[in-house]
Amino acid sequence: MDLDAVRTFVAVADAGRFQEAADRLAVTQQAVSKRIAALEKDLGARLFTRAPRGTRLTIDGQAFLPHARELLRAAERAAASVRPGSRALRVDVIGRRLAPAELLRAFHRTHPDTELDVVTLFDADAALAAIRSGTIDASFRAVPRSAGQPSDGITSMRVYDEPIQLLTGPDHRLAAARAVEPAALAGHRIWMPGLVTGTEWGTYYDDLAAAFGLTIEVTGPDFGTDPLLDTIADSPSLATLVGELTRFVWPADQDLRRIPVRGPTPVYPHSLIWRADNPHPALGALRDHLHATRPEPPGAGVWAPSWA
Repeated sequence: MDLDAVRTFVAVADAGRFQEAADRLAVTQQAVSKRIAALEKDLGARLFTRAPRGTRLTIDGQAFLPHARELLRAAERAAASVRPGSRALRVDVIGRRLAPAELLRAFHRTHPDTELDVVTLFDADAALAAIRSGTIDASFRAVPRSAGQPSDGITSMRVYDEPIQLLTGPDHRLAAARAVEPAALAGHRIWMPGLVTGTEWGTYYDDLAAAFGLTIEVTGPDFGTDPLLDTIADSPSLATLVGELTRFVWPADQDLRRIPVRGPTPVYPHSLIWRADNPHPALGALRDHLHATRPEPPGAGVWAPSWA
């Protein structure tokens, strides 16, 4: 059904005259007449009776009027749902305990009126596909320099270099260390069952291990964070690597230790990626916030993979 014709019908019904409706719609009276005639033909019903002093709704016109008004309201709601700034900004944060979720929470604290729809996609390939298709507005990812080329309309901005920490139980040989060099971790058992080959985080830790001669074990099923922490807490030999902003809550009796890794400091390179033609105003606000609040890197002595 032609919404312009429906809008014209409602305007004539409210005005009572074709000319007055034409003036309100900024079209000619002839255009109004053609739209009404086309609508009546489409509906197979006569909507108005014409008289020297104006028009009156027929019985069919009276029956159609409330539905016509609802059609126009529905059309406005549909348009408003995708109007820039009228829907929630949809952002992928990889995982809700990880640094990107913390960065997005900080943005929301300073922009509490901004509606957010937070999702967690599996890997960078899934995130890039979702951005290209418009399923999400942006994603926090560690991406290679070639991930967002101008030719495909996707761009990226480095927003946080997150220092990596060693997580141990209280009986681990390094539990009392104030800091540890990455090379000193060679020979220690680092257990990360959540690493998946081919993902950006799997590639990052593969490169980290190769750079410093580390052995990262991925054996055993990944039952999630809590079983991992239980195992680390009870082991004198197993440790794992975590990001500085990764949120963990563990029982006090586990007495887990987070130990900075320095000399150099390995950093996980978080970037925000988005479509360059995305007009959502909250996306611009998010970029401005991340740019303004990006922390200083840990200094010259940092390590990141060459592809970042």
